Amino acid sequence: MQMRLLKPLTLVAAITMSFGAFAETAPRSSIDKASLDSKINPCQDFFGYVNGITIKKTPIPADRTSWGTFEQLDERSQAQQRTLVETAMNSKAAPGSIEQKVGDFYASGSDEAAVEKAGFTPIKDDLKRVDGLKTPDDIVALIRDTAVRGGNDNLFFFGAFPDFKNSDMVIAYTGQAGTNLPERDYYLNESAESKKLRDAYVAHIARMLQLIGTPAADATAQSQQILALETRLAKASLSALEQRDPANQYHPISFADADKLTPHISWEKFFATMNTSGINSFSMSPTKFFGELDAMLTEVPMAQWQAYFRYHAADAAAPYLSKAFVNENFAFFSTTLRGQKEIKPRWKRVLDETSNDLGEPLGQLYVAKNFPPESKTRALELVNNLREALKIRIEKLDWMSAETKKKALEKWGTFVAKIGYPDHWRDYSGVTITRDNYFANVTAVNKFNQAFNVAKIGKPVDRSEWGMTPQTVNAQYNPLSNDITFPAAILQPPFFDAKADDALNYGAIGAVIGHEMTHGYDDQGAQFDAKGNFKNWWTDADQKDFKSRTDKLVKQFDDYVAIDNLHVKGALTLGENIADLGGINTAFDAMHAALAKKPQGPIDGLTQDQRFFLAFAHVWARQFRPEEAKLRLNTDVHAPAQFRAIASPSNMPAFAQSFQCKAGDAMVRGADTQVKIW
Repeated sequence: MQMRLLKPLTLVAAITMSFGAFAETAPRSSIDKASLDSKINPCQDFFGYVNGITIKKTPIPADRTSWGTFEQLDERSQAQQRTLVETAMNSKAAPGSIEQKVGDFYASGSDEAAVEKAGFTPIKDDLKRVDGLKTPDDIVALIRDTAVRGGNDNLFFFGAFPDFKNSDMVIAYTGQAGTNLPERDYYLNESAESKKLRDAYVAHIARMLQLIGTPAADATAQSQQILALETRLAKASLSALEQRDPANQYHPISFADADKLTPHISWEKFFATMNTSGINSFSMSPTKFFGELDAMLTEVPMAQWQAYFRYHAADAAAPYLSKAFVNENFAFFSTTLRGQKEIKPRWKRVLDETSNDLGEPLGQLYVAKNFPPESKTRALELVNNLREALKIRIEKLDWMSAETKKKALEKWGTFVAKIGYPDHWRDYSGVTITRDNYFANVTAVNKFNQAFNVAKIGKPVDRSEWGMTPQTVNAQYNPLSNDITFPAAILQPPFFDAKADDALNYGAIGAVIGHEMTHGYDDQGAQFDAKGNFKNWWTDADQKDFKSRTDKLVKQFDDYVAIDNLHVKGALTLGENIADLGGINTAFDAMHAALAKKPQGPIDGLTQDQRFFLAFAHVWARQFRPEEAKLRLNTDVHAPAQFRAIASPSNMPAFAQSFQCKAGDAMVRGADTQVKIW
């Protein structure tokens, strides 16, 4: 579930079974030893030993901010999807069929001449409404109407998710939003680099305002007002680290109490506009944000609010408007913030939007063409083997009491794996897609998807529903349903090779599967019980011991220097780091269980254990542009790839034994710093 409240517990990674350059080649079950850097001691720099040569040979493409095994697989998936959407676009599909919807949506976005001719006409009515704002009630009415259309980031987020305390039922959640910079501290940090970025943001806002007809002098003044308004919202917002705490994401409140906190926002009227019935409460978090927002409705001058909404209307629509808007949006958010050199070609951008908006219709076409049944069978076999290995590891924990261990095993018992694609496809017959209006299509699908989400409020959770599409190169754990999702796109060559030997599959995709399973027991997942409820199932002593162990992992990552003397944030990345450590240990055990049934000796002069760790490290063959690397340090709950390749193996005696490492080597952590959790 791509949850805006509790941060999505996802792993974004890819594995290729060949150890050569990032080329579109068929997977191999052997390792190209020439790609291993013999000049580097694997006991000192395992990432450089495995990936250094490959990375040096493969520069980051101009339309990317990072490049590695994940991006390679994403390119492969995009190429497969492009064939599907272009075939649908050029076919004479029956009206209302998924082929017609997918094909016409893609065709409308591909008609650049029509989009260019329209300019910013598609948002002129929205801009006219902003010009007519006169009172706080007008602003609140605008927020309501924008929310119905799926404009979730217009001051605050609104959506439907399982109740943290009753995961069988869906409730409504509201959350902070309204700011455009990547994270709260981008507004508050007084470093020279932060000030420079804010100056660039203000200049971008001014240029965007000019594109919708605001005189240059007025645009310059209004851009400063918009930054000031967003800064005030940021001060009342949670930081990226604070958002990791589930307790900060859940605050049930009645309409009556919510109205006391925000007297200028009638929540009964808001929910009525969203077409809900029988609802009188929801989760509002953080409450301090909504209290501040309500105060701003009367304290901020109306002209300043108008400037804010004009810019945000143009910003939200920019990717679907004429080239001037597209390029301005790209220049700041992709080049300035992330270092991207060139914009993606139009077909990729339109394909991304098609896949985002019509994910399951396109997914149906994708699965039929690219995911054979044997891939799902082999993946389920691996999942079951990893699942059994995790159970054994829990049973053998020497630091956990029998009482807590019983609860941990109960949670293990309710674990569910979703592989490849949903058992039931969602019905899109309620949305109309035409061939001649890209902006109208995007708007229609956003409204349709919002209505679908909101209709769940007050109803039982559909645990068969997927939060990802089959064509997504990713994997995910959901703490509210205690399940993992592995889409089809991540379970095929070159990521997953059913013909590869056990060491390569368990070291690569096996460690990813184990990673997702371990998310159920990371510092966030461990706060949810077997039913997916936010509930403490730990004894005090075990919880204290767990924290002492995770604190050591925080310290380990805090010590890693990523770029320009900037350190990894161990607390921000803790959940992913716990999952990495648990995942690789579980996969290693599962591999040996498989080898016990079907022994396999060295291949290409490498033992099975060595091949396992080589496969794991190659998962993280990835590099980033400097701007992207810095942004991720502030916002990403995943540590930089180079540290994920070395951190977990350095805590495993099995790694040291495999490569004959000695005490004092960088890849061998001493007894006082070695981390053992799951």
